[in-house]
Amino acid sequence: MTAPYTPPEVWIWDKENGGRFASTNRPIAGPTHEAALPVGRHPLQLYSMGTPNGVKVTVLLEELLALGHAQAEYDAWLIDIGTGAQFSSGFVAVNPNSKIPALLDRRGAEPVRVFESGAILLHLAESFGAFMPAGGAARAETLSWLFWQMGSAPYLGGGFGHFYAYAPEKWEYPINRFAMETKRQLDVLDRRLAEVEFINGRDYSIADIAIWPWYGQLALGRLYNAATFLDVARYAHVQRWARAIDARPPVRRGRVVNRTYGAPDEQLRERHDAADFAALGL
Repeated sequence: MTAPYTPPEVWIWDKENGGRFASTNRPIAGPTHEAALPVGRHPLQLYSMGTPNGVKVTVLLEELLALGHAQAEYDAWLIDIGTGAQFSSGFVAVNPNSKIPALLDRRGAEPVRVFESGAILLHLAESFGAFMPAGGAARAETLSWLFWQMGSAPYLGGGFGHFYAYAPEKWEYPINRFAMETKRQLDVLDRRLAEVEFINGRDYSIADIAIWPWYGQLALGRLYNAATFLDVARYAHVQRWARAIDARPPVRRGRVVNRTYGAPDEQLRERHDAADFAALGL
């Protein structure tokens, strides 16, 4: 039997302990190397990767373009977090937290940096006047669910996903703990979606765009190979909502941008023009 773990009086970083992402995890901030970020020709410069947090932003940008907002044209540059590209001096200047996605909005006289996926969604939705109610109960509901996602998804990703899929060993306690919380969150969504078509009520919004890449794709069997383990099929209302959003053409496009894994026809490592989707039939 393995002896129980006793925390030391002072925690010391063990750089070899951390599983799949040990080589890029560290207890300090700031850049590890000098490298400038590329800048393309479009008003919006996105530095990201096709993880659920990155997908939020590319889906919104594709939705804005589908509505005819030409100023939402963007360059999506791949930041490979597996190789530590998020710790370059250029990226840290845009996001001091060294997490994707990060956005440079160059529509004005001076570039504006925006980091944290929820902040980027809110910034874009408000500046374009789309997918965000202007006021009243609908705005409050949208913001509430947007921030619900920001607070809840770490339990799904860094909690359940890490210990179930990425940790160097399988430990019963953390897997059980985070599986329970993930299922509770799915139940929260399922109860809400039993009452309404979209998360904020009647209208598709940034709340749906924030939540779908995590919980919608989990329901569709695309995260952590955990669909059977979590019995996601039982959440019928989440399933209905997830499939409806998945069928939207802008979502189909946004989901593949900066993606480096999966089937080749679901990967578009960088996006610099709408024509880049043609090779994928999108």
